[in-house]
Amino acid sequence: MEVASPARWVPQAEGPEIAFFDTETTVPSRKGESYSLLEFGAILVCPKRLVEVFSYSTLIKPADLDAISVASVRCNGITRESVGSAPTFADVADTVYAILHGRVWAGHNIVRFDCPRIKEAFSEIGRTSPEPKGLIDTLPLLTQRFGRRAGDMKMASLATYFGLGRQSHRSLDDVRMNLEVVKNCATVLFLEASLPDVLSVATPLDELPITRTNTNMASPSNETSVLVAHIEEMKLDSSNARTAQSYTIIPIDEGSSGFSGYLEPDEVLTQHITVSPLPFGQFAKTAVFHKDVPLHLCCTSMKICFGVSTKFLDSAGRPKLNIVVEVPEKLCKVLEQCDEMALKMSMESGSISQWRPLVKKDGYVNQPTVRIHIPTVANGDRVIYSTEIYQRELSGNIQKLVFTKVDASELDSLFIPGHKLDAFFDLDAYDYQQNAGIRLVARRLVLHSK
Repeated sequence: MEVASPARWVPQAEGPEIAFFDTETTVPSRKGESYSLLEFGAILVCPKRLVEVFSYSTLIKPADLDAISVASVRCNGITRESVGSAPTFADVADTVYAILHGRVWAGHNIVRFDCPRIKEAFSEIGRTSPEPKGLIDTLPLLTQRFGRRAGDMKMASLATYFGLGRQSHRSLDDVRMNLEVVKNCATVLFLEASLPDVLSVATPLDELPITRTNTNMASPSNETSVLVAHIEEMKLDSSNARTAQSYTIIPIDEGSSGFSGYLEPDEVLTQHITVSPLPFGQFAKTAVFHKDVPLHLCCTSMKICFGVSTKFLDSAGRPKLNIVVEVPEKLCKVLEQCDEMALKMSMESGSISQWRPLVKKDGYVNQPTVRIHIPTVANGDRVIYSTEIYQRELSGNIQKLVFTKVDASELDSLFIPGHKLDAFFDLDAYDYQQNAGIRLVARRLVLHSK
């Protein structure tokens, strides 16, 4: 069924309007299976006034109705019956071409998903694909300019953040929601730029990890301890730091470097590992549990394979710091079980993101390896580590390294390949920009002197 807005004109290719568009597709059920278009929706917007001047949506009958699987219906609600009498893509290709060709294209995650689907659809019918004169992908744009204020920055999360209602996963509704999200983000940024000192949103709390259940109720939560440590570090006079480094060394008691509630691999029973949504404000975040308690892990004497990597940047332009370590066999089994359970939930939820295995068994060394992430937290115009870092001397004495700033090169000099460390970490599931998986987030690292 085609629906076009009543308009005084029919759009021709190469117009001045911005074409916001979205596609709904089947969900591939096995590796190598292609996507099939089920719906196309677009609005043409005046770039000067952001006024909608034309809209169009149509269901599309795929060549193979059996491609519409249960996962596909769960994702967008489009059934085989819904498209049984709908036009094929060949029937609507002229209209789609006229709407898109020669205009600026805009949409959420269109570079990685919708644009390839359009090109594939035209290729399948032997037609030349429309070409944009410019691209605006609002997913990376808003992530860069607006930051990760809405969690994973998916359309559903952004809509919830701004109180715009639930995402319907239908093309025309999602396109209009996308435009409203862009307007809201732009307005917030405009207001903050007007009074940056008053309306600034950068606080140490913004990037703290989610609060988890603490198994030791007699002591503060791990996250609270981290925050207290941050506040104490902020009060340090930088003049106390050594000239050659941005951290001070504080001797501590032998037993102070442990974390309560963190299990060693021997203490984990894989049959008791479960994965389920964990409420987080207005959102839900997938969490890994062990005996109905959020799973926190620790492992001693892990061998460092590669020092600190700064290859990727976060939404604020800061390096995403991580190290690569060898994984002992017992920990490897635990992590693989967590990975398997999280992947199953991801598939059942209808996610079409590519799953990134947690444990890497080839490519680096002969042993299984894993990345451990070292998060940072903002404090105004300064950034410090969220991870507590300690050093164990040959004598057995333990010293805490208190940093006053983030310096990747300096940190890399501490994480020497071949040396060992004790790691206390959480398992953080993610699904972002068509990639999904579990990452290990370090809460405390104890470096061994060699």
